[in-house]
Amino acid sequence: MTPDYTPGLWDSPQTILVILAHPDDPEFFCGATLAQWARAGHKIIYYLLTCGDKGFNDSTPTEMTPEALCALRHIEQEAAATVIGAQAVHYLDRPDGYLVPDLDLRCEIVRILRKVKPDVLVTCDPQNLFATYGINHPDHRAAGQAVLDAVFPAAGNKEYFPELLAEGLQPHMPKEIWCSLTSQPDVILDVTETWPIKLQALLHHKTQIGDLEEFKKRMATRHTEDSTDDNPRYEEKFRVIKYG
Repeated sequence: MTPDYTPGLWDSPQTILVILAHPDDPEFFCGATLAQWARAGHKIIYYLLTCGDKGFNDSTPTEMTPEALCALRHIEQEAAATVIGAQAVHYLDRPDGYLVPDLDLRCEIVRILRKVKPDVLVTCDPQNLFATYGINHPDHRAAGQAVLDAVFPAAGNKEYFPELLAEGLQPHMPKEIWCSLTSQPDVILDVTETWPIKLQALLHHKTQIGDLEEFKKRMATRHTEDSTDDNPRYEEKFRVIKYG
């Protein structure tokens, strides 16, 4: 990072594209940061690669089907994104749990990048195998790998996926890539002020959070080690790559 660069603070409104695997990933991974950016006047757009149709847990009704859960998670995500301040949510609806960073997915992500033309791209760290909750979901890692592979060298090079040129989609490179859910951060943001917004958004993901009061208690414990339950401070961490 250059000495005069303050991560996450830009002189003009930015288009921020969030590409992650599942509904609820934006809110869980970086919802407070996204809320900060939305309130600073930046345009935030979500693209989710799956619809989370295998997100079953102990609180899922026995009669629930993957198709019904997919539809319900769309509704939950729309409501959560509205709380965050995102302007649009799009879904690729690929099968949950089977995401693979192959050339087909890479091309689709390059298509999205060239269509949206983001200044800032948010995804997750594909190298994070061991998350704080255990083994990181393979879809999270696959999403991050596919996105980074799409960014470089393909997104800004017209020789990659020339069929996209025929669609009128010219090469485009984001200026910054922010990798969330990382074990090797180089940017840590204080998000205490917007943590309640993150929590409010997460509460819309009712199919995923289980017991409401227990969930609130668990989220409250995620304050920094140098703060207390009575006076908590919250952070979100990223690995940031700059091109611009």
